[in-house]
Amino acid sequence: MTDRRLTPATERVALDSWRDRLQRPTYTPGRAARLAVPVADLCRAPDGARDRQVNFGADLLVIDETGPWAFVQAQADGYCGWLRAEALTGERPVITHRVATPATHVYPEPNLKTRELFGLSLGAGLAVTGFRDGFAALAGGGWVPAQHVTDQPARDPGAVAQSLLGTPYLWGGNSRWGIDCSGLAQAALTACAIACPGDSDMQQAAFPATDQIGRGDLLFWPGHVAMALDAERMIHATAYSMSVIIEPITDAIARIDAAGQGPFRGAHRPPPPQPGAGFP
Repeated sequence: MTDRRLTPATERVALDSWRDRLQRPTYTPGRAARLAVPVADLCRAPDGARDRQVNFGADLLVIDETGPWAFVQAQADGYCGWLRAEALTGERPVITHRVATPATHVYPEPNLKTRELFGLSLGAGLAVTGFRDGFAALAGGGWVPAQHVTDQPARDPGAVAQSLLGTPYLWGGNSRWGIDCSGLAQAALTACAIACPGDSDMQQAAFPATDQIGRGDLLFWPGHVAMALDAERMIHATAYSMSVIIEPITDAIARIDAAGQGPFRGAHRPPPPQPGAGFP
């Protein structure tokens, strides 16, 4: 059985590479595109429910289109869904940097007193062509504060997650404007060049279990994931507070069990950061 979230096919079109796995009326090699808006929902159907989000600069493969909607697969984690086609561009200059802070602004010129064009979230991919007056110039136009971008991965997923403290909870969210539990885990690990799937069940399957909880481990419940900051504390995006919070692990286990949302499924350990690997 295929997982619809990772299946690059609609009812009428599938990727060429899936010919031996899926029968469809037609197949396509797909069309490379890039997200050109700050953040976009990946929906289950055109104008349907949000599953996840993708951020500015995300490389996508367009598989099908209907009206104003495009069915795409995110190249970073394989997640599939529908988004508004107007959010895409065919221009794909080389991504050289990523946003390294929770959020930043894009300005029309290298001057912080000018009116910003739009905001970007942690992890947004940037094609930087040069630096001037403390700003990074973007290939498609616009300037980002230089101290907000990096071409090197972070070293501590826990620290990245902590930078998002207070971010509002949003089901399926992947940005500073709103994030959910698996979105927070993915953002923190991806910032450290650690490949991470998009949803908590995928994340639990992707990393090996561990009996001793340590910093950066992922802690799982049915439909929920948190990140350990040490053996006693964890950080997570939770509907309990509708935000990203830190709380004692034992308290969270008891609270979640009492709410009938358990049991605790244990800890899984992502690999350590590998400097330069798969980044930016």
